[in-house]
Amino acid sequence: MATVFAANMAPPPKPPSMLLALSELPRAIFELGSLPWASPLLSKAPKGDGHPVLVLPGFMASDGSTALMRRFLEKRGYDAHAWKLGRNLGPKSIGTEAEHLIDLLDAVHTLTGKKVSLVGWSLGGVMARQLSRRRPDAVRQVISLGSPFAGHPKATTVWKVYERLTGHKIDDPDTLKQLEESELPPPVPSTAIFSKADGIVAWEICREPEGPQTDNIEVYGSHCGLGVNAAVLYAVADRLAQDEDDWKPFDRKGIRGFVYPSSGH
Repeated sequence: MATVFAANMAPPPKPPSMLLALSELPRAIFELGSLPWASPLLSKAPKGDGHPVLVLPGFMASDGSTALMRRFLEKRGYDAHAWKLGRNLGPKSIGTEAEHLIDLLDAVHTLTGKKVSLVGWSLGGVMARQLSRRRPDAVRQVISLGSPFAGHPKATTVWKVYERLTGHKIDDPDTLKQLEESELPPPVPSTAIFSKADGIVAWEICREPEGPQTDNIEVYGSHCGLGVNAAVLYAVADRLAQDEDDWKPFDRKGIRGFVYPSSGH
């Protein structure tokens, strides 16, 4: 399987530079501190229709890391849900067959009677994409934030830490099969938000392939600050506000063209 996987993929890009990696924390703190200045922009973000949104944290992170985003989404009119599975340690958290995560999605879907939008940060975005394949009837759309779904995990700076903490080997045949599947567009509308200044994940493997239900939104910022980045929050609100039966790519007309430089295709 490893040979087949490698043959079907371009050589993986290099992980982010050490300079970008070491600057992650101060850049994320700056992004958080800049939110008050961005309040006029965020106050104009599209309002929601009340549908449920399940927010999945990144590797080693918990619901605390997504609290600000969930509060923002609630203020914009969405029914935001935490994942309630503790720290994201891959299969240790969601189950070997993602059964805990599937149960959570099913519970929210049953409780609300509505399809659920999934917002996943980093590893959470990879999980969200796979979850949409398992339960396409329960998922409205997927939004990933700096998620390494389109290439080999060795194009990140944390893959060795991931193996050590999760006990999950990224070169296992089952893992490679899932990685190969993850590159394909989900069965629902999907938007990938990424930054070329990401210090954890190579931005090249965070982009959706071009398709009728996919889009890529580039932002300026760090990996660890994606969940508190004003441009990300606005873009997430914009994507969630799309009509369920009339999804459209992100509109970059006017001032948005300066804030969001490209589609990334």
